Amino acid sequence: MRCKATVLSENTVFGNLGAIAEHGWAVYLETDYGNYLFDTGQGYALINNATIFKKSLTDLKGIILSHHHIDHTGGLLDAVKMVESKQVNVYAHPHLFKESYLVRNDYKHIGVPHAKSVLESNGANFVWNTTFTEIAPHIFLTGEVPRITNFEHGDQDMVEKINQNYVQDDFIDDQSIVIQTTKGLFVILGCSHAGIINILHHAIKQTGDDRIHTVIGGTHLWPVSDEQKKKSIAALKELNVQHLGVSHCTGFEVSTQLAEQFGDAFFLCNVGTSVAY
Repeated sequence: MRCKATVLSENTVFGNLGAIAEHGWAVYLETDYGNYLFDTGQGYALINNATIFKKSLTDLKGIILSHHHIDHTGGLLDAVKMVESKQVNVYAHPHLFKESYLVRNDYKHIGVPHAKSVLESNGANFVWNTTFTEIAPHIFLTGEVPRITNFEHGDQDMVEKINQNYVQDDFIDDQSIVIQTTKGLFVILGCSHAGIINILHHAIKQTGDDRIHTVIGGTHLWPVSDEQKKKSIAALKELNVQHLGVSHCTGFEVSTQLAEQFGDAFFLCNVGTSVAY
């Protein structure tokens, strides 16, 4: 199967005149079975960058959401409105609309900025999934990722509001895309709140293929403990990831460490970066 992933929203942009950066993540995925949008950024860059890179949002086969945060869902309403068929499947976890807050910013709301009813009235057809799901031949959504490592603890300052109480967000809604290719697995991460090592082990278990050819996206290693950073990098090496393109929530410090460890296999996956099979 042929496929091509192009980054439309990310924190940085280099050498692409007219393209803009934002703290967010969105990937345009072209396949033999239609074009998909994975996440939508905050909403400032999506339409502009899709135009710059000549990626049509009018004929999307589907929109996939990695999780509920605003820097991945902010452009959802604009994306839905762009689809000419007037209705488009939006693949997401059922917890998409939970009340989510960032504690370090005085309980700032960081969930989906649009009401479900508004999105639906503009053409969003929500398709919920919690398990490993094939949405097109060889293209899978991880669904809920089992937490099997003993070191991937993630953020401690993100909470959700349940019955007027704030509780630690377990990010059970975090999911990624797994594409089976003849060269091995192509994994597109959202933010890796489930833990990048947990995600990759889940992909291997579900597909039966332990060849991880390419991983791109947010690793969410910048805000975690030094221990988690160290053990995650070591585990990535053990998994023999052939190509690693980091983005968004990885951070400069960890990106530098990964570049040192992976050498030519490492690349920065910024606005305009494309990976093709």
